[in-house]
Amino acid sequence: MRRLLSAHVEAQEKLDADDRLAHISTLLRYPPPPRWRRDPRQDRPLRLRADPGLLERARAVSLRLPGQHPRAYRDYQGRMLTDAVMTAIAVAEPFTDDFLKDLLPVLRHRAALGLWRLVTASTSTGPEKQYLVRAESLRADSWGSATPLEDGQQYLLRVAEILEREESWHSAARFKLAVSLARMHLSGPRAKAGEAWLYAQDENFEDVYQDWLQADDGLPKHAKRGYDWTGRGGTAVWRAERRVALEYFADWLVGRTKGDPAAGVMEPGSPPWLLRTPVAWQAKAFPQTQAGQLPEPYARWGCEGRLLVFPYRSGQAVWPVQRRPAAGWEPVRGVEPLAAAAAGLGPEKILGFIESVLIEWNNDFDDEATLYCVLDLPVDKAHQFGFITAKERKEAMAQARAATLKAMDAFIERLEEHSEADAHKTQALRDAHGHVEKFRDLARQFGKGTLLQFNPVRAAWRWPNGSVVSEALAGTPPEVVEWLAVQAHRQRALLLELSMQEAWRQAFDRFGFRM
Repeated sequence: MRRLLSAHVEAQEKLDADDRLAHISTLLRYPPPPRWRRDPRQDRPLRLRADPGLLERARAVSLRLPGQHPRAYRDYQGRMLTDAVMTAIAVAEPFTDDFLKDLLPVLRHRAALGLWRLVTASTSTGPEKQYLVRAESLRADSWGSATPLEDGQQYLLRVAEILEREESWHSAARFKLAVSLARMHLSGPRAKAGEAWLYAQDENFEDVYQDWLQADDGLPKHAKRGYDWTGRGGTAVWRAERRVALEYFADWLVGRTKGDPAAGVMEPGSPPWLLRTPVAWQAKAFPQTQAGQLPEPYARWGCEGRLLVFPYRSGQAVWPVQRRPAAGWEPVRGVEPLAAAAAGLGPEKILGFIESVLIEWNNDFDDEATLYCVLDLPVDKAHQFGFITAKERKEAMAQARAATLKAMDAFIERLEEHSEADAHKTQALRDAHGHVEKFRDLARQFGKGTLLQFNPVRAAWRWPNGSVVSEALAGTPPEVVEWLAVQAHRQRALLLELSMQEAWRQAFDRFGFRM
């Protein structure tokens, strides 16, 4: 199996991305995962011993549908390594079963993505159509026009492009539709012709895609069948907007010049936070080289932890650098603690880390904001670094304990009102009252299948100052700056998660289907 997989990867790496092969089971997510988290698997896992480098190469050349990731919520999990193994076997020794019978077993990536585009067109929700339909109208209106597009129009087209090609929501309903379309286009004597049509994505295909996308007599097709995925559509739009916001943020860092008055920027599509950078700090971009290496001395500075390196467009960029008094560039002094805090992050996460250390945590908030951007720090560390006294630490812990006990009482009260509650469950929770871990485990067990949740309140101290970068400039000890940078990055991730949840709720408020 290792030899077969190695030969498959080598063959795939020689092909263009569109022409690489995928197994039909990957596209159709067959066999399906367990419906519930604790349900047993119906398939038999394959234990494959192989060099990690080979496994990473196999994942890199395998099919990944837009929005899928190796580690994600079960509906969004990608099967890149499974696809590599299944495709390698199917090419060497074709196989089938009752489900796969008559289906074209292997197809090209572009054809697989073409079928998925038809699936998304048929099941797009209101938040997605708000971008996709408007983008198509804008493309038609601007075709052949010499007038440049406005910033807002470019933003609209970029979000729509990411929604079409890179971000998507997933559910069992979408994969059921994918099975129906596969049996329509990829089975029987015309399977090869259907694969070629899906691969070409010509004018006829685009007409079908737009017809399915814009067909609307008041309800999307999935709502007519009795379920509403508007929330997932809203979060897909949020993720697309967020990716565009990071692209704009990277352009802002790279495009700034010395003395640029735009020292602060509010990102579109993000939580309501303000980003502020020192005026002299800049990012410098470099095109992608064949070896994938930065030029010297920037590569050496990156290895020494004197600056951060992140992907930018088709190349790389470094941050922060500043102009030398005479000529050229040099790394900013004092940023080593920031680089140390980011040392364990992958290259794709560095730009988000830079964002987190530039957030102004003491910025004034809009009274109507649904999400406040604050940096809550653990009281133990805050006391250790001298930010609060022992008395303040004790008071914060007492307040957190009282709030946790109150949350326990509220959970028991809500469970008693639930139709499936019984005396045994509520009594068990009362017996565990005051024991956080035991109560949390019981709450997860008894709240399964409901919207009831219990979250203990942790003792925290709210950071009253500005950004982490401002602390580095102020001469704060390096170990404190490094710790603050790690905490800011974690808080940013939490705020983004809360912001996406808010997008889910707002999508239902604006576009939700009501029976």
